[in-house]
Amino acid sequence: MDAFNSIERQQEILRMTQAQGKVSVKELAEQFNVSEVTIRNDLSILDRKKLLVRSRGGAMVNSQLGRELSLKEKSHQNSQLKRRLGKVVADLVLEGERILLDSGTTTQEVAACLVDREDLVVMTNGLNIATELARSESVEVMMTGGSLRKKSMSFYGAIAERSLQNYNFSKLILGVDGFDLRTGIGTHFEKEAILNRLMCEMAEEVVVVTDSSKFDKRAFHVICAVKEIHTLVTDSGIPQNYIEELDKLGINLHIVERTDQ
Repeated sequence: MDAFNSIERQQEILRMTQAQGKVSVKELAEQFNVSEVTIRNDLSILDRKKLLVRSRGGAMVNSQLGRELSLKEKSHQNSQLKRRLGKVVADLVLEGERILLDSGTTTQEVAACLVDREDLVVMTNGLNIATELARSESVEVMMTGGSLRKKSMSFYGAIAERSLQNYNFSKLILGVDGFDLRTGIGTHFEKEAILNRLMCEMAEEVVVVTDSSKFDKRAFHVICAVKEIHTLVTDSGIPQNYIEELDKLGINLHIVERTDQ
């Protein structure tokens, strides 16, 4: 008997593919106790979503879909650029605002630039964000609480979700793992995506900050459609078709020049 429903099975297939690099139809059919026809159908669905690539007798990792990195690994990627992106985002935060600040390494750079602000309240699901802002004497720091995901040092779950529902925020500052014009913005972890969706609902303005490596990448769990964000802060590596489409959607775009181009 199949212990997984189709969505759960496909998520597990994707996880196995990313971990192993390649999987076979025969092995997956045995693993999940389903027919090879069912597995081929799963792989076709994941291939159409560009989450993996079908190969003879199985599937392999889509090289355009990066595996999720730990917070420590992420902190070493594009660190100078992230600092510059963080400053641009921080400059968009006004005195007296009440903001939501998502977990992540780029958003941590935003937090570092907010330490000296006055009359600012920041609620975050990121332990690293709270630690950064704890250095400030004037910024009020609130945490969502919840279950701690150590890989990203972020909180998630029902407690985190409930903690948001009694407040109104002027801005959400959100980092993402993938940004695709058709499928939207996303993250690798399902429960984090659920929390991020709620964050989007609780804020008057959604500000997304990401370096250009995330464009044309589809994280498995969608947070929201591109049209639902208000502002994007990124670097000059952004593809031209993204600039044109974001302009059509009326999204405010702030571009930081890359020094490595």
